[in-house]
Amino acid sequence: MFLSAVYAGLFMRRELIHLALNMGVLNSLPPILLIILLVWVVTIVGTYRSLRPRQISLPFRIGGALLVCALVVMVAVPLTYVSRLAGAQKELVSSAFKEAEEIRSETKPGQVAPGNPWAGRDRVNVLLLGGDGKSDRTGIRTDTVMLASISTKTGDTALISLPRNLERVPFPKNSKLAKAYPNGIFDPGREFKNSAEELEYMLTAIYENVPQQHPGLLKSDNPGADTLKLAVGAALGQEIDYYVLLNIDGFEKLVDALGGITVNVNEPVPLGGDEASGTPPLGWISPGPNKHLDGPSALWYTRTRWGTDDYDRMRRQRCAIHAIIRQASPSRLLTRYEKIADASRNLAMTDVPRSLLPAFVDLAVKVKTANISNLVFDSSLIKHSDPDYNFIRAKTREAIEAGEHKDEAARAPIQAAGRGLAVHVVEAGNETGSNPATTLDDACAYRPR
Repeated sequence: MFLSAVYAGLFMRRELIHLALNMGVLNSLPPILLIILLVWVVTIVGTYRSLRPRQISLPFRIGGALLVCALVVMVAVPLTYVSRLAGAQKELVSSAFKEAEEIRSETKPGQVAPGNPWAGRDRVNVLLLGGDGKSDRTGIRTDTVMLASISTKTGDTALISLPRNLERVPFPKNSKLAKAYPNGIFDPGREFKNSAEELEYMLTAIYENVPQQHPGLLKSDNPGADTLKLAVGAALGQEIDYYVLLNIDGFEKLVDALGGITVNVNEPVPLGGDEASGTPPLGWISPGPNKHLDGPSALWYTRTRWGTDDYDRMRRQRCAIHAIIRQASPSRLLTRYEKIADASRNLAMTDVPRSLLPAFVDLAVKVKTANISNLVFDSSLIKHSDPDYNFIRAKTREAIEAGEHKDEAARAPIQAAGRGLAVHVVEAGNETGSNPATTLDDACAYRPR
């Protein structure tokens, strides 16, 4: 049995992962394992009794009993552990993911066959959102907005980041939201009295504000997420298939469950602090290569803006995601899985259907070793209060197309006309040009400022 388990772990990892996402298997596995355990116990005890001499001294009786107990424990421990993992996995899959027919959304793709999950498409687009929802907060602001455009063939991924303070965000033409907001999220002629009032017209406020202003307009389990899928899709000129919303409480617990993450820190990062009230940080993450961060430190690493700006924070957030992808090894996931599963239940909301989980797992395996390029629409490229969305859409297309042409011998950057943007898909350390969209291995390298 042990050798069979080793063989399966080494050569049937994909099949095992698929089984771990099958609710039928997860429901039936614990009783099956219990039956196997009972069979082994009966076999061990029966074999001992049949081979034991009738006349045996007390020390040998005690030794025999201890041997039987040891053999039973050797069988029971791994089977019990697998049963516990199956229970944790069942809770995670059932709580975080719904069947396709149970998902109510106006933006989900049409039904696809399990054998052809991407319906022949070369890319799948997933909107990654970071929300600040906590038990002590009212509502959710999506301070992190990224599009992950993933090649279904190679796993090569383009991460496109939009700033939280982006304004005049449009909606697709002829959509319900375009009719409700003909000028996008903007009120022509309005002069903002203060920054708090302007905030309500920024990308970060769309998730909460639009459903409140037009309740029932979108028939959806999560109208805020559907609204953002449509808004970000219109802004970038891409059709968004699915979303994943991560909340900050869950992120902190996930990092701790993983045993922390390791990142390169190029400049001191403050732990908290509020510049508006003059409250100083609680401490600092000092610069250095391969800095190990626990959950609370990783949370501040991804969230703090004290002494920095939104664009620095966006860069750190991408590097934290990159660290999780690169450092989530099979051995670490297995040994910490119960903690990871428990943290993940409170981490995310998504409209990825349960039936697509095996396909996404296969894709995630490709992404782990694939090229991840990085394009940020920061203040050097756009004016957040009056952005040029035609430019944004063109640069998004170029970044994605660069990834699709990564196998070309020259691997030359695509030069962006008019604004000096060089979009790269290169290996770490090979970038040239200004404002590059490079691999995250390179963007997150240790280069102290």
